[in-house]
Amino acid sequence: HCNFEFDLCGWKQDENDDFDWNLRTSSTRKMGTGPATDHTLRDPSGHYIFIKSSFLQLPGQKARISSPVLSRRNKDCKVCGGVVLSGVQIFYYHMYGAHIGSLIVYQRTTSKHEKILFNLTGNQGNFWQRKALILAGDGDEDFQVVFEGIAGKGPKDGIALDDLTLSREC
Repeated sequence: HCNFEFDLCGWKQDENDDFDWNLRTSSTRKMGTGPATDHTLRDPSGHYIFIKSSFLQLPGQKARISSPVLSRRNKDCKVCGGVVLSGVQIFYYHMYGAHIGSLIVYQRTTSKHEKILFNLTGNQGNFWQRKALILAGDGDEDFQVVFEGIAGKGPKDGIALDDLTLSREC
């Protein structure tokens, strides 16, 4: 579980992207950008990670952050009908703004094969929303979860993530 209150908890910024996810609080946010509070503490002093469209990023540029490597060979992984179930990824997202970009979540194997698990574009409202994703596959290759934020056109628009949780089976 990562609530971003102290650090990135082993999540790493990808090197093959255009800019980074930033750790921040709502108390340091600029007027009109990002959530009023984090999800964990429901307080402006709470932390989350955030990307925003700005004059520094062009629309379509990407920021990517990836989980630690998760093992397919974990003894707790369950096999159901020939499909290995390696658990669940739960996270909270906040996507607010008239010209918001996109949030895409991938499952990436160690050989760099990426499968899209979640793809969302546009304004989703000025509140935190919960999403749970099944991390499933039929191989025995280790993998990571990757969050990709794509910059939109509005300078006040942004995407925030908080409380990234991988179930114990991971």
